[in-house]
Amino acid sequence: MQDGIFHHIPLIVLAALLLTAAFTDLRSRRIANWLNASIAIAAPLYWWTSGLSLWPGVAIQLGMAMAAFACLSVLFALRAMGGGDVKLLTALALWFEPMAYLQLLFVMALAGGVLTVVMGMWHVMRRQKDKLAIPYGVAIAVGGLCILGMQYWAKNPAPAAVLG
Repeated sequence: MQDGIFHHIPLIVLAALLLTAAFTDLRSRRIANWLNASIAIAAPLYWWTSGLSLWPGVAIQLGMAMAAFACLSVLFALRAMGGGDVKLLTALALWFEPMAYLQLLFVMALAGGVLTVVMGMWHVMRRQKDKLAIPYGVAIAVGGLCILGMQYWAKNPAPAAVLG
């Protein structure tokens, strides 16, 4: 079922939701629960359209999401990460195979570093005295969109009906 238009619809929806998460986090420093829930709820549709088997495919995705949530919850408890970021990364673990998810984390870290430097410079230039808040949802979205482009769109280009 990977060749049909229905395989690309969940990927397009994920890309749109990631862009929405980045925009809302940049604007309000919050990622809405409905956004994270939408990403998580759409994952089974993607599994079905990509022909992922229940065992071990879906089991691996669920296990990755549980492991991601456990690890990221520690960072949340240490106040190193926001709750919306934890939920977004957990929801994305349902979408990406293990190596792609590690690539997402790597790209996210690089984008987050650049974002932190840019936001820090902006903060200093505006001579703000309050605490610097980094909208890390932007870095997560950049990582997710990069992996979507590299792992999924490059391997399975969208049919003409999807593009135009």
